[in-house]
Amino acid sequence: MSESHRGIDLSPNVNGYFEEVVDDAVRARRVDTSHATKQYLAGLLGDYARGVHSVEPLERPLTFLLQDALEQTGAQRFERLRRIGDGVLYALGFFGARMTRRGADARYVMVVGSSAYGHAAAMLRLGGGGGAPDVLRELADGYGRFVEVMTEIADGTLASNADADDRVLRMYERWRETGSERLASELVGLGLTPMRGTTAVH
Repeated sequence: MSESHRGIDLSPNVNGYFEEVVDDAVRARRVDTSHATKQYLAGLLGDYARGVHSVEPLERPLTFLLQDALEQTGAQRFERLRRIGDGVLYALGFFGARMTRRGADARYVMVVGSSAYGHAAAMLRLGGGGGAPDVLRELADGYGRFVEVMTEIADGTLASNADADDRVLRMYERWRETGSERLASELVGLGLTPMRGTTAVH
């Protein structure tokens, strides 16, 4: 499809928005990270928002996905590894509770995502890296903390769109799944008191 049929390109606006969102989430979770890594996360979120990526590939067992990626060579190997790291990071942040309900071990899933980034980072180092910031190594080493950043962003996105009753319900359901303090605070701000062990708010 030609550019003239796509309408206005909103990419810069989307990425600018997510840069602010990531910056807020990093501060909220007290994660010490580089500017380059924050930009990477903003770009990742922008790609998912525009539908460039989806979590559909993660429907396959992660062990098989990682093995398939490691059996590739060159650019294809690097890209597959990076996409696994990206996909797991996004999925755990936005759908972690759902994955756990379906029987996934969150700790194991996190190890696979971290390992994928680690292998991709090693490929960059072997290739010289060009002196660029080692973003993938930073993400691999602090994977659990960056999942927390993604979770904070997911909670914030849900809370900021909590005008309609159905959105408030989704926010409450996510709070019940995750125990998010951010969502609990937002619910209280809406005049609702979230309570464990009940199917309602008061």
